[in-house]
Amino acid sequence: MPRRRGAAGVEKGIVARTETAFIGIGSNLDDPVQQVRMAVGAISRLSGCSVRRCSSLYRTRPWGLENQPAFINAVVKLETRLTALQLLEVLQALETRQGRRRDGLRWGPRRLDLDILLYGQSRIAMEALEIPHRHLHQRAFVLLPLQEIDARLPVPGMGTVSELVSRLDYDPDEIEMLTLVV
Repeated sequence: MPRRRGAAGVEKGIVARTETAFIGIGSNLDDPVQQVRMAVGAISRLSGCSVRRCSSLYRTRPWGLENQPAFINAVVKLETRLTALQLLEVLQALETRQGRRRDGLRWGPRRLDLDILLYGQSRIAMEALEIPHRHLHQRAFVLLPLQEIDARLPVPGMGTVSELVSRLDYDPDEIEMLTLVV
């Protein structure tokens, strides 16, 4: 007799696998500190997600497009039962609710930017999603908060976070640790 499946194709009575994910959070408009704090709260309330750790807040110079206000950045570690694509979808919905418009301007000013940096030890290469995040190894504003959470965290195909930080070419004056998120 075939097994009955629920709405998402998951067998009834079987709990979905939990995965650890790391989310980069950034804002440089409309009280960025408050925007990042609101994002952490919203992520903690997502169905199927549980925030385990938050980095401190970091003030950083803009990356890519430099003629804009400084960013406030942080990273959260969460446990989730969502797939990577489901997580991307709910994070993009949070960005939209906070006023994010995807107008084609890369690296421009924004109220809220949420990036899946890592999803377990997965390597994903799709048009909509690349994990590990394609610029993770180049960005102090991502690596320093990640190092604060777990310096020995392996990044698939790249080494540990602390190894990536040791190879990072950045100006320490471009990033400043501020305070804890919560």
